[in-house]
Amino acid sequence: MTPPTLDIDVLLRDRSVRTIVCCGSGGVGKTTTAAAIAIRAAEQGRTVAVLTIDPARRLAQALGLEHLDNEPAPVDSIDSSAGGSLDAMMLDMKRTFDELVLRHSTPDKAQQILENPFYQAVSSSFAGTQEYMAMERLGQLHAELAGGAARWDLIVVDTPPSRSALDFLDAPGRLGSFLDGKFIRLLMSPAKAGGRAYLKVMSVGVHTMTAVMSKVLGGQLLRDAQTFVAALDSMFGGFRERADHTYALLSDASTAFVVVATPERDALREASFFAGRLASEGMPLAGLVVNRVERTRLPSLREGRAEAAAEEADGLPERTGTSWQPTDTAALLRLHAEHAAQAVRHEAAIGRFTASHPTIPQVLVAAAAEDVNDVGQLREIGAQLAE
Repeated sequence: MTPPTLDIDVLLRDRSVRTIVCCGSGGVGKTTTAAAIAIRAAEQGRTVAVLTIDPARRLAQALGLEHLDNEPAPVDSIDSSAGGSLDAMMLDMKRTFDELVLRHSTPDKAQQILENPFYQAVSSSFAGTQEYMAMERLGQLHAELAGGAARWDLIVVDTPPSRSALDFLDAPGRLGSFLDGKFIRLLMSPAKAGGRAYLKVMSVGVHTMTAVMSKVLGGQLLRDAQTFVAALDSMFGGFRERADHTYALLSDASTAFVVVATPERDALREASFFAGRLASEGMPLAGLVVNRVERTRLPSLREGRAEAAAEEADGLPERTGTSWQPTDTAALLRLHAEHAAQAVRHEAAIGRFTASHPTIPQVLVAAAAEDVNDVGQLREIGAQLAE
């Protein structure tokens, strides 16, 4: 069964597509794929911003930059002869959270929040914060894109390296559940009731719960948490509203999801779950990129034949007058046998995904012999995405 082909160039030529989201489980090459797509789009004449999530330092250097941060930096190492441009940035989770506080609070309240120890812990390490802040930053960038003086006509997003590919879509809902939860309401009650009035309105059961939390968390941590929640109370509605707006953006026809996976069982299973989730949410899936696919230049020389030929080479007598030995031939044949076996496994794994999702377009990117180190290598990946 042959699936439809995902041709990235068709996607990039469609000017109505203004956001491309690369998603998938961790370690499958989402960041590299996002960078390759962004470069190809810019070199075809589009004005592009690529938002990466915690890229390896070598990727920043591959783009010709010493480092990436929360603000767009121009990438001058691309070919801009077609009139395009590329800005790159890396999500700074804490800085994005800090900017939210500053933007949506009075100066006094913002300072109170930023200096709160509980906030400092939550903004740096709370589960789901990175995914939520990625959504926030995307919303900010899209607001600029939708403005009259837009800097870009395409935003390419690399989603966070989560344990599950679904974390990115689930983060706003989890944050809302956290903000609406009993624990948060309990923490907010003292501040809302205020001083001695609190003692009158709180039940014995709540007193008991607070005492227990104080013992578990520590009295100072509990007070810091209460202060933090009280200070953020006025911002909660804004959090939800912006999350809902960005979620609606992801469902719009101007957005295209590109699911990225490697030809391994777990990664393709995550890709399958994600494709199903996108379909159930009515979000536009452009197709699947399968990274690091093993291919052999001699498909007729299967693993078994290569191993047998290696055994024969081992038994050949050594010839004098030449530096090439039978052991060299045997080593090459065995190396080929390993690659051939891997290629068969990859083909089978991709075939199983195709059987379950025959209508999802696919494109395969060959396994590289080395890490990506420059724009030229990213350009080659982009070319494979358009084959």
